[in-house]
Amino acid sequence: MERPGGPCYPLAMPIESRNPATGELLERFPEALEADVEAALAAAEAAFAGWRRRSFEERAARLREAARVLRSRKAAYARTMALEMGKPVAQGEAEVEKCAVACDHYAEHGARLLAEEPHPSDARRSWVRFDPLGPVLAIMPWNFPFWQVFRFAAPGLMAGNTGLLKHASNVPRCALAIEEVFRDAGFPSGVFRSLLVGSAAVSRLIADPRVRAVTLTGSDRAGSEVAMHAGRALKKTVLELGGSDPFIVLADADLDRTARAAADARLVNSGQSCIAAKRFVVVDAVADRFVERFVAEMQARRVGDPLARATEVGPQARTDLRDDLHGQVVASVERGARVVLGGEVPPGPGAFYPPTVLVAVEPGMPAFDDETFGPVAAIVRARDEAHAIALANASQFGLGASLWTTDVERGARLAAEIESGLVFVNGVVHSDPRLPFGGVKRSGYGRELAEYGIREFTNVKTVWVA
Repeated sequence: MERPGGPCYPLAMPIESRNPATGELLERFPEALEADVEAALAAAEAAFAGWRRRSFEERAARLREAARVLRSRKAAYARTMALEMGKPVAQGEAEVEKCAVACDHYAEHGARLLAEEPHPSDARRSWVRFDPLGPVLAIMPWNFPFWQVFRFAAPGLMAGNTGLLKHASNVPRCALAIEEVFRDAGFPSGVFRSLLVGSAAVSRLIADPRVRAVTLTGSDRAGSEVAMHAGRALKKTVLELGGSDPFIVLADADLDRTARAAADARLVNSGQSCIAAKRFVVVDAVADRFVERFVAEMQARRVGDPLARATEVGPQARTDLRDDLHGQVVASVERGARVVLGGEVPPGPGAFYPPTVLVAVEPGMPAFDDETFGPVAAIVRARDEAHAIALANASQFGLGASLWTTDVERGARLAAEIESGLVFVNGVVHSDPRLPFGGVKRSGYGRELAEYGIREFTNVKTVWVA
């Protein structure tokens, strides 16, 4: 029955916390009423007026306290992630620590990254300053439910903005826990709020004049929708979207080391990562030997209860997502790919899917063309180095890429030819507060992290004095 006042907007699905390892319903949450959303928007706007005038030192102190709160509750927040979206607890603890590192990083470097810059001109004095925009709406996914939020929030709040979080509807406990971090760290009321609303609320939130900018991490389809609404409202957006990241193995690669790294790169977060390696483009000269080693590595990874510390691969976040992933495998096999490991939905409860390796994958198959968001690896054979680069670039996405060779100068040279926002030579792609993060093509635009990320949601203001 609808409560008095009605929901803010109809939801695509209930806001509920459900254990993907068992299917158990943990908790249901009432969706926000329109009055609740209005109060949060008003609070974010009111808080911005004071927060933007706080000194960098004051903002940094609050971020350092947020880092302390995160570290003190690391085990509890990792358990919340494990129960709510299936992340193995050891990986969840690492995620919370990474959020704390980001808070510390921007507390230490934010003032320098946002310092006024002199720009000589025809004026007696002219310079550029970086002023905050105001309340920023963050539309965030479930796969890294803490890190994706702090990747936006640490630089955004340090810059003097306020934040409104519309988190994925299957991680409401994580959304409320993140609001708790900022509240308990002493941030003023309204500086950061979590809104428990469904996707139907997004267009009206973007249109609200109090929301000054939007950041989204999600699928390219979701990015297109958000960009359309934000464009209509003439609001700045940063979009970090899907990926079908190539993992390029050249003939001179150290195959033992590369195969271990390849399994790590494919199975991070149980394969549910935009920057997880998905297409393994291997030159013919070493393809058979690489596949043998890679399959052994994938097969050895422990699948199980995400609450068990030894677990390396947990369930997928939801059964519908697992079933979509399996559909991509089936469709690829129907078009000529072959399964050499996994590829079957296991019996029993939960949204589990085994580490899976497909060979003979080619363009035109879902495993090549689309984002496979789970532990499915596609082996693509290349004739030579030039063909490998061409196959890597034959994608609608361009988020991350890695290239493996014992000749690092060769790797650095080839990095210039790869169409992606990040290229790692002899390393697994990952995000780092010190380095800009983002993609090209249908992987989105704009940058997070580093000096580029903290300036995305600022007014780059020219001041000219005669």
